[in-house]
Amino acid sequence: MTSNILAASGGVKQVICINWGTKYGAPFINRLYAMVVRNITPPFTFTCFTDSRVGLNAGILCEDLPPLNIENMPVNTRGIWPKARLWGPTLGNLKGAVLFLDLDLVIVSSLDPFFEVGEADDVVMTRNQTTPFERLGQTSLFRFPVGKLVPLQEKFRSDPQGVADEYRYEQRFVSRNAPGGAKFFPRKWVLHFRQDCRWPFPLNYFLAPRLPRDALVVIFPRGLHPQHAIEGRYGTKGPRKSALAHVTGVFDPQQRKNKGAFQYLRHYIRPTAWVAEHWRE
Repeated sequence: MTSNILAASGGVKQVICINWGTKYGAPFINRLYAMVVRNITPPFTFTCFTDSRVGLNAGILCEDLPPLNIENMPVNTRGIWPKARLWGPTLGNLKGAVLFLDLDLVIVSSLDPFFEVGEADDVVMTRNQTTPFERLGQTSLFRFPVGKLVPLQEKFRSDPQGVADEYRYEQRFVSRNAPGGAKFFPRKWVLHFRQDCRWPFPLNYFLAPRLPRDALVVIFPRGLHPQHAIEGRYGTKGPRKSALAHVTGVFDPQQRKNKGAFQYLRHYIRPTAWVAEHWRE
């Protein structure tokens, strides 16, 4: 099966990512590249489609951001719609299947299995864990053949705001409209840090987040980055609080920031050493 999937790319595993603006940049790209190098069997390529090549590791193949030709991107929507740049007919010199990775995920084991599921022409997505009753994929990590998603790009380009309003997230748009239908990687391969690794209350105050044995990749959606997990900061602002300071904060509406008491108490994590072990250059 692997040889079938890699036939169009000359037997080379093709990994890609995308970067624009200043939110992530070279530190995230270089860490991702280093994790790929440690967790893939050659031959492989790592290509970053980016608007800045400053500070990037020399082993990274850089390409300009693919054109999208949209005057106004959607507003007031949570989807990461600039990823639609990757849905065009070409991606640099790449041919065949590519494995897309978000810049803020953590690779904890081999990526090879992601090139062994399905057929060469399949769109294969990570399962979205937050909506178990909806057949929804994640675009934090997914595999697709170059050019296969052109119909999606054309539909999005014809009415960006309308598509964003209807589907809210780009991953739902891909899940529902992938030509031939989307397939999925095994659920246990790609885990959601908050849902699959964090302990429930009150164990979250005593135990560091765990790394399940079958995990290959851990994703960090919605603002909680790997560095926050390393430091033991659930939120993205302010210094880390001790367990006692966090618990007593349940009585302070300003510290709770409109969260219910139980929700607030759940939002605490201890420093996570295994994230630091893997999320490095």
